[in-house]
Amino acid sequence: MEKRPGSFYVLASFFGLFMLFLYGPTLTIGLLSFQGPHGGLTFPMQGMSFNWFRELFEQQAVGDIWGAFRRSLLLGFMVMIATVVVSVSAGLAFRKRFKGSGILFYVTITSLVIPSILVSLGVGLIFNQIGFKVHWATSGFGSQLTWTLPFGLLIMFAVFNRFDKSFEEAARDQGASPRQVIQHVVVPIIAPSLIGVALFGFTLSYDEFARSLLTSGSYNTLPLEIFGMTTNVTTPVIYALGTFTTLFSLIIIGVFLMTVWIMGKRRQRAGSDAGKAT
Repeated sequence: MEKRPGSFYVLASFFGLFMLFLYGPTLTIGLLSFQGPHGGLTFPMQGMSFNWFRELFEQQAVGDIWGAFRRSLLLGFMVMIATVVVSVSAGLAFRKRFKGSGILFYVTITSLVIPSILVSLGVGLIFNQIGFKVHWATSGFGSQLTWTLPFGLLIMFAVFNRFDKSFEEAARDQGASPRQVIQHVVVPIIAPSLIGVALFGFTLSYDEFARSLLTSGSYNTLPLEIFGMTTNVTTPVIYALGTFTTLFSLIIIGVFLMTVWIMGKRRQRAGSDAGKAT
């Protein structure tokens, strides 16, 4: 058996410390959420129970946890759909050079480097100036799109840069209309990337705090609600909420990954069936 060099163990130890730094706080919150009924916000733990999860699903004396959760969920789906539609449309448009395309691309990507709190402040001021109500479903929606769209655009640009146009040419040679080419050729091929864009759009919106801070109006999204709870909740119920939302995020990611896996299996099955037919 080949002996591993000493540098291997150094790098492995460094990676282990990095993983501990990355996931240690989340694991700590998850552990403290199982405190006993008389447990506090710090170690040592006083027993183990599901008490704080039970209280989480009961009527809370402060805040509107489940209302904020529903708003974040709905906003996440709205942002996800808009991100997918705009990203695909822009990806198709940028396949051909047009006047100002470079400037438009860099202006769009620039929103990634602008401080999020300034974006939130600017969007809120614009809505106030034009007389529109600052609300999570309008100004909050627009503010979060400035965060999700650049990621979606970068993914779709990368996908279309290596897209084989011969598939479209073959479909057109067979008499397919432009709509049919998009629907039956382009979309099925880029479907896994679309799911990736959708996942980016939803998850980035679901836990966005800074760009929602000054654009949500009178109703908090879940990240804002959790931040507000840190000032007036002194029991591990806030840890239970953190554990619940983390598990929910992991379930959403798992659903998206499972969808990609199923689509890949179907594509392989269709390819093998086509090979047998020929």
